[in-house]
Amino acid sequence: MTAEVPSFIQARDEADPIRMFRQRFSLPPGIVYLDGNSLGALPTATAPRLDELVRQEWGVGLIRSWNSHDWIGASRRVGDKIATLVGARAGEVVVADSTSVNIFKLLMAAIAARPGRKIILSETDNFPTDLYVAQGIAALLPQQTVRAVDPGKVLEAIDKDVAVILLTHVHYKTGQKYDMARITKRAHECGALIIWDLSHSTGAVDVDLGAVDADMAVGCGYKYLNGGPGAPAFVYVAKRLQGELKSPITGWFGHAAPFEFAGNFQPATDINRFLSGTPPVLALAGLEIGVALLAEAPRKLLFQKSQELCSLFIERIDKTCQGYGLEVVTPRDPQERGSHVSLRHPEGYPIIRALIARGVIGDFRAPDILRFGIAPLYLSFADIWRAADALRDVLVTRQWDTAEFKARAPVT
Repeated sequence: MTAEVPSFIQARDEADPIRMFRQRFSLPPGIVYLDGNSLGALPTATAPRLDELVRQEWGVGLIRSWNSHDWIGASRRVGDKIATLVGARAGEVVVADSTSVNIFKLLMAAIAARPGRKIILSETDNFPTDLYVAQGIAALLPQQTVRAVDPGKVLEAIDKDVAVILLTHVHYKTGQKYDMARITKRAHECGALIIWDLSHSTGAVDVDLGAVDADMAVGCGYKYLNGGPGAPAFVYVAKRLQGELKSPITGWFGHAAPFEFAGNFQPATDINRFLSGTPPVLALAGLEIGVALLAEAPRKLLFQKSQELCSLFIERIDKTCQGYGLEVVTPRDPQERGSHVSLRHPEGYPIIRALIARGVIGDFRAPDILRFGIAPLYLSFADIWRAADALRDVLVTRQWDTAEFKARAPVT
């Protein structure tokens, strides 16, 4: 895919202080990758690291590598690195399981810690797996009810009947960002606990869990953390709550002394109590590369570039795509959004398919949202310019209006 990029955009890229990070990703030539909010790009160091782990640590070291290469400590080690990205302290984050499983663990722990309270509070358009897990718990515990309210009514819905609040910090469709400090404060005033889903925040948006006195959080490893497809998720529990909250999945790695093989469960006294089964060492190694790479980038510069890229994309859409039925859904105020831009169009699905065929990879969320993830480590201002031009061409030529692009693929 080629497009004319003006000199002032080229100059912005040349002046970008973190532009060198792009060279550390294996991106196919001619592709503008705007789907890092769904699956991050491949760091160049990942494949050699996995090859070393498989051939040497596993192939030669065999079971000895649990000790000699600290496989046993990977969940905590990678968790501590993630902690630096979300404003947490060492010992407050551990990598384990999937986001869905971790939401289950934290919701159940929060409900048990707030006996007598009957409400799991969320919002109507939260990411479906968050609502599904909450609904499943309500089916297991008939005394519990899921109350899902309009996003603008979350604050007023927090009262003394609420046991736990489950919210996604950056909305997966719209990119709208919640005021984490304000909502957390309100939860604490009412005696409720709160769980923040950081899946569309970590690594792309400024998050400071410690500064807002957050209780718990989860996040996935395969989006902006670039851990690879299906990379494990993470759990955050503030140290002040680690002795109080109890994981409902009491697996052997959550035991205070797992290799004593005691017959009765005794939970670890720290964040390890939220571990369960044997850690996925291969997947953790891939995630560790992505997290370490992200941690190298200066936080302020990373988040500043993220918002500059988002603003440029919105400005170009406003200027070049007027009259073709597109609506910008994502907030225009950088303080109110995450790091993806969402556009609404009644033919959103075939439009995104046509864009992908032109080498601009975004994704689609039903019923009508075209979504473009802005990963500042490997995207350039020229990429954003080219993507907007390609979108305009697809609209002008109606390239999307074919049976090929309208046919639904299994993954959208």
